[in-house]
Amino acid sequence: MSTTETAIASAEAHSAHNYHPLPVVVASAEGAWMTDVEGRRYLDLLAGYSALNFGHGNRRLIEAAKAQLDRVTLTSRAFHHDRFADFCTELAALCGMETVLPMNTGAEAVETAVKTARKWGYRVKGVPDGMAKIIVASDNFHGRTTTIVSFSTDPEARADFGPYTPGFEIVPYGDLTAMREAMTENTVAVLIEPIQGEAGVLVPPAGYLQGVRELTRERNVLFIADEIQSGLGRTGKTFALDHEGVVPDMYVLGKALGGGVVPVSAVVSSADVLGVFRPGEHGSTFGGNPLACAVALEVIAMLRTGEYQQRAAELGDHLHRELGLLTGGGAVESVRGRGLWAGVDIAPALGTGREISEKLMELGVLVKDTHGSTIRIAPPLVISKEDLDWGLDRLRAVLSA
Repeated sequence: MSTTETAIASAEAHSAHNYHPLPVVVASAEGAWMTDVEGRRYLDLLAGYSALNFGHGNRRLIEAAKAQLDRVTLTSRAFHHDRFADFCTELAALCGMETVLPMNTGAEAVETAVKTARKWGYRVKGVPDGMAKIIVASDNFHGRTTTIVSFSTDPEARADFGPYTPGFEIVPYGDLTAMREAMTENTVAVLIEPIQGEAGVLVPPAGYLQGVRELTRERNVLFIADEIQSGLGRTGKTFALDHEGVVPDMYVLGKALGGGVVPVSAVVSSADVLGVFRPGEHGSTFGGNPLACAVALEVIAMLRTGEYQQRAAELGDHLHRELGLLTGGGAVESVRGRGLWAGVDIAPALGTGREISEKLMELGVLVKDTHGSTIRIAPPLVISKEDLDWGLDRLRAVLSA
């Protein structure tokens, strides 16, 4: 067997089959390119589901991590450390908020947001104990913990993991009337993705996010924006909500916040909202650790320049113009997205999203499928226009074969 086949066979034999990766074994990476164990190079058009917004091996982030590795990596929150205050201060400022609660993974941050909203509902809004409700959107993806899959509408994420956590109302994404009708005096929050990533990079109708903001403010309900995939430069703005001029009550962040170097996530909100917590009520041993803070501080500094947002906007316009030219010819049914983020619906007669992804892999381009015939394109924001065009040429070749 080849080196690739041997590595995959070993992984299949000794790991749980909770993922179905493409048959490539990456050994090294830099910028927008990855190299496998056979020495073959691939253009990364997925960027770790936006965790690698700044590319593989970004020198600023690697140097920040190396410098911190020689000092201190973990104290637990039992003690203070000298990077924590700066991290919280700078992230709050980037978000236009006041207070940060750091965690590690996106799912942890979503769980934290759910707990925060419920506690706020009981302590501040006055909802009767055990009666808090959170409104979510159908086709959402917020993670895979038992609580989160309880309000998923994806059978693969949800089936066989019950009994499910109560307290959630599911309404159609983009339907403001349904959201209004679902609200009661016991509703404490609306939790939505400004752009639904896993569902196929679905952008809501114009005015929807503004309507959610007005409705939640009118009904004294928290607006929680899950910007784990859409935030931190991906769409051409710092946050996807910025395109609509909307500021939520709470941001849920992750992925790119750790620069693809370490897992970093956070809930960012006002002091009044996050102030409902008391010591011992929520936490994480690794949340807000010195290494995570050092890397995230560099991420925040890079975003403050605005150059990555501008790059995503300009290259994103180019990406969507080129993808738009693929529609109407029978191979591509539709294209959606914003910035350097797109969902491409392949005509089922041409193949599944998985099959198209495998054909692209053979030509040196890595993407990922979702929901049957859709492929997602989300390159690192540092990709060059020439490399992006190279990848798009390979997509054209696959679609015309």
